[in-house]
Amino acid sequence: MKFGIFYEHQVPKPWEEGDELRVMEEALEEAELADRLGFETFWLVEHHFLEEYSHSSAPEIFLAVLSQRTKNIRLGHGIIHALPAINHPARIAERISTLDLLSGGRVEFGTGEGSSLAELAAFGVEPEEKNDMWEEGVRVALRCMTEKPFTGHDGRYVTMPPRNVVPKPQQKPHPPVWLACSRRESIHRAAENGMGALSFAFFDPEEAKEWVDDYYTTLEREAVPIGDVVNANLACVTTFFCHEDAEEAVRRGAYGANFLGYSLGHYYVYGRHKPGETDLWADYERRRKEKGYDPEAVQLAANNPDRLGAKIVEEGVSGLRGAMGTPEQVRDYIRRYEECGVDQLILSCASGRNKHEHIMESLELFGREVMPEFVEREQERQRKKDERLAPVIEKIMARKPASDHPPLNNPDYAITALPRMEADEGESGKFHKWLDGYAERIAEGEDVSKRLR
Repeated sequence: MKFGIFYEHQVPKPWEEGDELRVMEEALEEAELADRLGFETFWLVEHHFLEEYSHSSAPEIFLAVLSQRTKNIRLGHGIIHALPAINHPARIAERISTLDLLSGGRVEFGTGEGSSLAELAAFGVEPEEKNDMWEEGVRVALRCMTEKPFTGHDGRYVTMPPRNVVPKPQQKPHPPVWLACSRRESIHRAAENGMGALSFAFFDPEEAKEWVDDYYTTLEREAVPIGDVVNANLACVTTFFCHEDAEEAVRRGAYGANFLGYSLGHYYVYGRHKPGETDLWADYERRRKEKGYDPEAVQLAANNPDRLGAKIVEEGVSGLRGAMGTPEQVRDYIRRYEECGVDQLILSCASGRNKHEHIMESLELFGREVMPEFVEREQERQRKKDERLAPVIEKIMARKPASDHPPLNNPDYAITALPRMEADEGESGKFHKWLDGYAERIAEGEDVSKRLR
C-alpha cells in the first residue's frame, strides 16, 4: 500500500496576524518530513471563500513552492475545480504542465466539481449543470495538454479556437487523472472514465471493500477513458494520529479531526454563513460541550465505553478515531484497508487546532514504526497488479473513440496579428509590403521601437 497526506489549510478563529502564513509554513515543513519518510503523495484541496474550513484557494502556488523543497513526494491536486466557470480548461492545462515540469514529473491531476453553494453561486454555477460542466472542462483540459495544436472546441460551456497550449507536461501523455468521490455513484463514475477514485468519504475499511470491488469491476466492463491513459487506482482518506500512548493519540488528534467534519458540514449541509462574521470554531466548541463532545469527554469515552453515556460511545469510537492510536493499533487498522485492495491510504491529521509539533511527531513515529511493513510489500503488490491489469487496460484503451481528438477543421488555420488582419480586410498591398519590411528590419536587428509610438 502507498500512503499520502491530506491538507485543507484550516485556519480556525480567532485569527491573529500571520496565522495563514504560519499554517502554510507548517504544512511545508510537514510535507518535507513526509518526503524524507517515503510518503507517496501530498494532497492539497482547492476551495474558495470557505473561511476557517479551508484557506487553500491557490494550491498550484503552494505546490510549486513544495516542488522545490522536496525530491520524491508526488504533488496531488485534491482537487482542482474543473468547472470552466471557475477554472478555464486551458489555464488548468498550463498550470498542471508547468508544475509537472518544475517538479520533474510528480503531479497528480485530481479533478472535481464541488457542491458548496458558497463556491458555486459565487462563480455563477447552477448545481444541476455542474456534472456536465465538469466533464467538458476535464476533456478540454486534457486535450490542451496533449494535442499539438489543440484543435479547438465549440461546446456548451467552453468555446475556444485552435491554439497550441504550452508548456506540455513532462509526464506523457499527461499526469494521472483522478476524480473526487464522496459516494459510491461517483466512484462508479471514476471507473467509467478510466480515472483514479479519490475518496473523501472517510469510510471504514470494511465498507471500502464494496467500493473497491465495484470500481475494478466497472473499470473492466465499462470504462471508456476520458484521457489518454488509464489511472486504475482507488485512494481514500482517513483521520490519523499516532502516539505510543493510545489515549494521547486520541487527545491530540480527535478534536481537530472533528472540527474538519463540523466545518465541512457547515458549508455543505446545515450552515448559515455570514461572510467575515461567522465564528465556526466558537460555534463548534459550544455545540460539543453542550452534547458531551469536549476533549475530555472524547478521551474518557474512548477508554470507558462501558460506563460513559457520551454520544461518541453511542456512535462508536472507530468512526471518530480512524487511524488514531498506537503504532500497533494504526498498523492493524491499515491492514484492513490493504486487505480490501485500497491502493493508497491518505492520512489527515492537520486539522482544526492540531499542533504542528504533534503532527511532526506523529508522522515521524508512523514512518519509523508502521510504514516499513507496508512499503516492503508494496513493490510485489504493484507488480502483480500491473500484470493482472495489463490486458484490462489494453481493452479499455481500445474503447477510446478517435473523435476524442478531432482534427483541425481547416488545415490552413492561422492566427493573424491585428495589423496584418487590417491589411487583409483592406486588400492593401502597400500595407502588406510595409509589414513584410517591418519583419525583415526586426530580424536584421534594427531598433524599430520608435515606429510603435
